[in-house]
Amino acid sequence: MKHTLKKVTGAVTLALTGFAMASANAATIGSTDVKFTGYVKADAIYSDYSNGEGHPLNRDFYVPSTIAVGATDDGMSGRFDGHVRQSRFRFATETPTDDGDSITGVLEFDFMVTKGDYDNERISNSYLPRMRHAFLKYKNWLVGQTWTTFMDVNALPESLDFIGTTDGVIFGRQMMVRYTQGGLEVALENPETTVVGVGATDDNTVPDIIAAYTMKQDWGHVKVAGMFRQLAYETESIDASDSAVGISITSKIKVGATDDVRLSFYTGSGIGRYAALNAAQGAVYNAATGELEAIDSTGYAIAYRHVWSDKARSSVMFSAFDVDVDTATMGDYTSKTYSARINYLYSPTKAITVGGEYAYAKRELESGIDGDMSRVQFSAKYAF
Repeated sequence: MKHTLKKVTGAVTLALTGFAMASANAATIGSTDVKFTGYVKADAIYSDYSNGEGHPLNRDFYVPSTIAVGATDDGMSGRFDGHVRQSRFRFATETPTDDGDSITGVLEFDFMVTKGDYDNERISNSYLPRMRHAFLKYKNWLVGQTWTTFMDVNALPESLDFIGTTDGVIFGRQMMVRYTQGGLEVALENPETTVVGVGATDDNTVPDIIAAYTMKQDWGHVKVAGMFRQLAYETESIDASDSAVGISITSKIKVGATDDVRLSFYTGSGIGRYAALNAAQGAVYNAATGELEAIDSTGYAIAYRHVWSDKARSSVMFSAFDVDVDTATMGDYTSKTYSARINYLYSPTKAITVGGEYAYAKRELESGIDGDMSRVQFSAKYAF
């Protein structure tokens, strides 16, 4: 028995050589520190639509362009959905180098927007994982997929919805090469043109160019970002292109000891997929002239966060999106969307948050035909 125990102990010791546990979700493998974090989030959502549910994606989280529109209310009853799709896990590594620096690696997954599983609620409710982030950082350089440099994650509000102020914020993740020096960021990012009536074309020949500067102060921060990119659409008979320029200004401002205001504004020509979850395409092809024409759009958002106690807080949010519609080439296209929401979140412990949120959203076409959505959402989240 002693001999067997000694062999088992030796085997375990050998297996753990070079692998030292630092905590429940951290470890060291060789010279690399590894950390595993994430959260489990359960959502219960009741939605009432004036003109039907539209795209099923909108039942999981708010997507402005998917709200169905119609001349009259269709009288359909509401929809209830329960899911854990927002749950995610993240691996982060830190490896020291011989010159005294370190290399950071990040790989993160969740279960949102995965293809082909919307009819899978009969028995198993199985969701495919999707990659959110995969990048490395070394000195001033970042290479890989993460939040676009045109976006400001720190200005997003605390919302039970996946984004919250969706209409009025820049949102996206993509492959890039980014250089950072202090508050300045310059990046070359993966391009993709979206065209009215066509969708994504993937015909670009050069990357999107984005530069941003973030000023941090005791009262909060301000980020100004600019983007220049090519819009391209090519077929056997069409070879058209245009340029796109956009600017984004975001801020988070402290109010008193605990509260804050979060602001977002963007405008430009050909912003397209970067804004409001691609509520408008980046360009429209004018068959009469044979030219690709960038579409102008503007959006803004404001959110106020009030802390009731060390365990409770609420946020009130409003966001809007507006498109300059040319009906001659675009037809009866989305002209504006907006949404408002209010929530109450309670954390009995640091790792657990429960809460409720009410949201109202509306989408309107250039002709005046519209549709709206009212939603109540309850969530429970365990972060580790």
